[in-house]
Amino acid sequence: MRSIAITGGKGGTGKSTVATALAMELAKTCRVLLADADVECPNDHLIINAKLKKLDAVSQTIPKWNLKKCSKCGLCAKACKKDAIVFVKEKYPAFVKNMCIGCGACIPACPAKAITSSKKQIGTIYTGRNYGVELISGELTLGELASGEIVSTLRAKATEHFRKIKGEILIIDSAAGVGCPVIASLKGTDYIVAVTEPTPSALHDLKRVIYLANHFGIPHGIVINKYNLESKFLSKIESYVKKEKIKIIGKIPYHHDFVEATVKMKPIAELNKSYKILFQRIINRLKEENAI
Repeated sequence: MRSIAITGGKGGTGKSTVATALAMELAKTCRVLLADADVECPNDHLIINAKLKKLDAVSQTIPKWNLKKCSKCGLCAKACKKDAIVFVKEKYPAFVKNMCIGCGACIPACPAKAITSSKKQIGTIYTGRNYGVELISGELTLGELASGEIVSTLRAKATEHFRKIKGEILIIDSAAGVGCPVIASLKGTDYIVAVTEPTPSALHDLKRVIYLANHFGIPHGIVINKYNLESKFLSKIESYVKKEKIKIIGKIPYHHDFVEATVKMKPIAELNKSYKILFQRIINRLKEENAI
């Protein structure tokens, strides 16, 4: 299995556009699994127009009180670092379910053994297929916080599904940022493609993503999306990557065709054949980098 993570830090740089376009182009010659790890706002299924079906629910362990045993000591609230347990002297503790991250610290902290564990659903894993691309997608339940846990479960399910379909390439489309869900998306992959654009915020966030890639020792390159948006800042990005010895594996122009492809839920290469050559060049560069 060869795994590639598509990331970039800043939202809106075109990570999902690149991930889905590469998946659809690669799927013409090999078995590809696309994992949508942007679990707070998954939309790869919309881009490739794939109908989703539920694969599994993701649950989290949460505490459950037996108030008959509770001595109202408040030690469970002191053990909770996320303030999911509210304690007022001489009253039973109040539990704020959506604040709980399932660490379980409150259970051994209770001297009366009044706390046991139960489960709550925090997300769902879905599968779908279109344009020859097998898709697995994770979705965090509204109001929940454990997006990193959903991504970790998604990665495990993706590995199972990959073996089932006898896949060859796994493409992981990460969320924006550099937090837990992104780290869970990047860790253990063979190559990272960081998608950026010629804007100050995109370059700032790109540097943070490159730090993560170096920290985990994962080979990486960048795709500059909307490269013709601002020539002066394009030069700044090119100077940065040259200084850091980072490979530019592709440049994508700013064009209304990409908006039209998203709205129509069609592959960009189907809408305009010239983009097939563009993404094939990126694939060839990935092959040169031994990423695929």
